[in-house]
Amino acid sequence: MAALSSTPSLGRLLAAVKNASLHSRWQAVSSSSARYSTVQDPQEKTFDKILIANRGEIACRVMKTCRMMGIQTVAVHSDVDASAVHVKMADEAVCVGPAPTSKSYLNMDAIMEAVRSTGAQAVHPGYGFLSENKEFARRLAADGVAFIGPDTHAIQAMGDKIESKLIAKAAKVNTIPGFDGVVETVEEAVKIAQDIGYPVMIKASAGGGGKGMRIAWNEEETREGFRFSTQEAASSFGDSRLLIEKFIDNPRHIEIQVLADKHGNALWLNERECSIQRRNQKVVEEAPSTFLDAATRRAMGEQAVQLAQAVQYSSAGTVEFLVDSSKNFYFLEMNTRLQVEHPITECITGLDLVQQMIRVAKGYPLLHKQEDIPINGWAIESRVYAEDPYKSFGLPSIGRLSQYQEPVNLSNVRVDSGIHEGSDISIYYDPMISKLVTYGSSRAEALAKMEDALDNYVIRGVTHNIPLLREIITHPRFVSGDITTNFLPEVYPDGFKGHQLTAGGQKELVASAAALHIAAQLRSQTFLGNQRVSNSSQERRRWDLCVELGKERHPVVVLRSGHTYTVEVGGDRLEVSGEWDLASPLLPLKINNTHRILQCLSRTATGEVCLQYLGTSFKVRVMSLLAAELSSFMPEKVPEDTSSILRSPMPGAVVAVSVKPGDTVAEGQEICVIEAMKMQNSMTAAKTGKVKSVHCKAGETVGEGDLLVELE
Repeated sequence: MAALSSTPSLGRLLAAVKNASLHSRWQAVSSSSARYSTVQDPQEKTFDKILIANRGEIACRVMKTCRMMGIQTVAVHSDVDASAVHVKMADEAVCVGPAPTSKSYLNMDAIMEAVRSTGAQAVHPGYGFLSENKEFARRLAADGVAFIGPDTHAIQAMGDKIESKLIAKAAKVNTIPGFDGVVETVEEAVKIAQDIGYPVMIKASAGGGGKGMRIAWNEEETREGFRFSTQEAASSFGDSRLLIEKFIDNPRHIEIQVLADKHGNALWLNERECSIQRRNQKVVEEAPSTFLDAATRRAMGEQAVQLAQAVQYSSAGTVEFLVDSSKNFYFLEMNTRLQVEHPITECITGLDLVQQMIRVAKGYPLLHKQEDIPINGWAIESRVYAEDPYKSFGLPSIGRLSQYQEPVNLSNVRVDSGIHEGSDISIYYDPMISKLVTYGSSRAEALAKMEDALDNYVIRGVTHNIPLLREIITHPRFVSGDITTNFLPEVYPDGFKGHQLTAGGQKELVASAAALHIAAQLRSQTFLGNQRVSNSSQERRRWDLCVELGKERHPVVVLRSGHTYTVEVGGDRLEVSGEWDLASPLLPLKINNTHRILQCLSRTATGEVCLQYLGTSFKVRVMSLLAAELSSFMPEKVPEDTSSILRSPMPGAVVAVSVKPGDTVAEGQEICVIEAMKMQNSMTAAKTGKVKSVHCKAGETVGEGDLLVELE
């Protein structure tokens, strides 16, 4: 396509935007929570209709920019996604198959037919699915449809980790030592690992997102890692090829956002710090990084641009690096698509990356020079997942969102989501609920905003990872910027246990539960604001109670004055005040002049209450002194002996069963493999014994807690 030049009017508009404050540039967006600027020249024509070959939050994100640019959108969906938010948001929607991704969102024939039937002129692939599939891009080009991403050459070159490493070396980009070829067999993998020296990283040649990646510290782990990585790579990307390279211990994962056009122009849009990970998948990201100085940032940015230009890259893309403690950096991979964490770059630069991708796909040159790219403020992204953070820092959870409320009422908070109250989180797709982004003029301000946003985020019906996210962003190591990719296992060596209450925090929680209990009692005694039955000339002002938290019991005295309760606990007096709107999912309180946002997750007439306090849910029981005395005579429930049984820790599909009744298994031996959200998990025996019965078989779907195998 011939080059398209910008009009004088656009130049004046961009000059005005560039010289405006960041706040005013945000206001160019119709939604004040978006935190990026879509400045559209009405004379600059792009496409009339774009099909988004994706689902969930990224499909909604692309549609928002298309709407601002006056472009009609087409959604594709599986049959179970027929009522999804992205389907309702689009101007048109086409069903492309049943729930499994291989039959719907990866069904290239069905998506190509949807493009033809709707007359879409371009396709935005989002991330994942077909976003880095060169065959999909080739077929679109053959039909005269624009692929909003790089061309097939760049996808091929950068999508293959083996080829991309060779190209990076030729482009004088720092690379990690390793074997520059495809590893064919497990025996070859063992030999290569021994030659490189442990530890090594085994990873899929195609794809990314932490799938098909394993770290091996010895021969046994190499053999196991080769098997699982091969299976995950084939399942996720349709390509089982693997490579092996040296694993850099205790690195930071820092990536550079690049943007390039079809005219040879390329920019680096600063970095994103992505070191907080679990199972090689990012959890919390921020921009900029606390670690980089200006010289290192520029060196990384320039090498990223060198790599992009080496493959004639055109679109938004991300070059990922590992950075050691001495600020030496090594090329990891290039993602030839819009990255999940792109919002934080939009926050600090003011650029709408989706709009830039659409402009580039149409053939327009970039409107900015490298010196135009700012770092304004600080942005942090927390990936909110339907996961149980107490199981391996996050195993998938499924269910229906019975109550859902995003904290978008707060300033400088952005939520990218594709769900609403009533949406189902299923086993078929990624368990991400949303990307929660906060912005501040400084890192401290952005962190404080994130803490507030997490406290105000209401998610009911599924288990979620907000407890983990809140603990991460308030941990002293994270606050100081002392992080690596090993942050989670180092900070929580025995696994995540939730917020650990201090003595002061324990008293705050006990006092809040006691005050809530009395407020609920008083509300139940009123009707239309009046007492149902007046049996006393004097309204009650004092209560003697017992609050049970964990295995401890706390005698408390509660005194009431209006909306304020004075609670005597453990020799201290705490004043707890609030509006006590018990119909609201949020419970804003002031405890001794400290503002807290609690959530009452459940409450019973018998005094049992579950409170979310500082991100973690705590079960508390509030009783009268008599009830507390009598409850001590109640028999305790004997916990189940889990050493002889194996239950599924998550919902998923059984990939393989390695044992049968009568087999003898050793402690730690693999019994079966469960796949959930394209990640394979090995289930092992808790003790040595003989298999009594097997309750699952390959191909079956299991739920969380389902019995898999019993031992004698």
